[in-house]
Amino acid sequence: MNAEERERYSRQILFPGIGERGQEALLHAHAAICGAGALGSFHAAALARAGVGAITIVDRDYVEPGNLHRQWLFEESDAAEALPKAVAAERRLARINSQVRARGIVADLTAGNVQELLGEADVILDGTDNFETRYLINDFAVSRGIPWIYGAAVGSYGLTMPVVPNQTACLRCVYPEPPAGTQPTCETAGVVGPVVSAVASLQVADAMRILVDPSGLERPRITMIDVWGGGIRQIDAPARDPDCPTCGRREFPYLEESRRQPVSLCGRNAVQIWERERPVDLLELKARLEALGEVRANEFALRFFIQPYEMTVFADGRAIVKGTSDTGIARSLYARYVG
Repeated sequence: MNAEERERYSRQILFPGIGERGQEALLHAHAAICGAGALGSFHAAALARAGVGAITIVDRDYVEPGNLHRQWLFEESDAAEALPKAVAAERRLARINSQVRARGIVADLTAGNVQELLGEADVILDGTDNFETRYLINDFAVSRGIPWIYGAAVGSYGLTMPVVPNQTACLRCVYPEPPAGTQPTCETAGVVGPVVSAVASLQVADAMRILVDPSGLERPRITMIDVWGGGIRQIDAPARDPDCPTCGRREFPYLEESRRQPVSLCGRNAVQIWERERPVDLLELKARLEALGEVRANEFALRFFIQPYEMTVFADGRAIVKGTSDTGIARSLYARYVG
């Protein structure tokens, strides 16, 4: 550690739980963040300020005005340009801490790319909005022995739980199947910014403890918090289930899925769809669609407005169709305008 780094992180080094040795570990660590929305944007900023040497941010979405009340890295200009969140996050982290190697990747996390995107991480932080992706992260992390931190927030309530392979219960020990029935989402129940920052802070704290000392989570806990109703509760994480499909029987079905299913997006009347396995020429698509409706494009994505819908098409062939939660309508629009 050089003199500049020692000065920059001096208050962190003074904390006995980190110290100089722990700061050295952070400087040489690699954290991966899945999702750069409400939780993930806070993860990225906090880890960069703490001096985590390499940060990978994976996100499939773009910045909108409705994000700005709770997604801490982004500004009005990002929403006006409809920048991909991963791109906006990488640019902002470069201004927060130029010594950090930040990489934003505009992609949907899938079984096909999870090794490439997360394989070098020392810890993974969950900023996603659906259980399917969390089960994918859980399968990958447990199969590779990489710690990860589960987190979720909606309304004024949130919870977080660290998963340390071979030490703690994994996600499927606690949730063997996705929660049954209709669940509240940001779209139906809203969300307030303070619960997001509280949950994300707890996730970052656990991630830092793991990076400083991989054996540091001797008593992993599930933390539940309600910032409006006023309550914080912690319980010891359950013991590992020896019959758990993931960490008990070592079955990883989410790593074997090849088909990309449409996904309804949290907090928005929108569907993500991916109907083709080849990239899209955005300039050619722009020329084709301009006669049919309003088109806006940048180097990362194309937005096409055909009332009452809005379609954002990314260069990898993925699209987000806004204005419907019906996957059949989304598929029809994709087929009609992208092919």
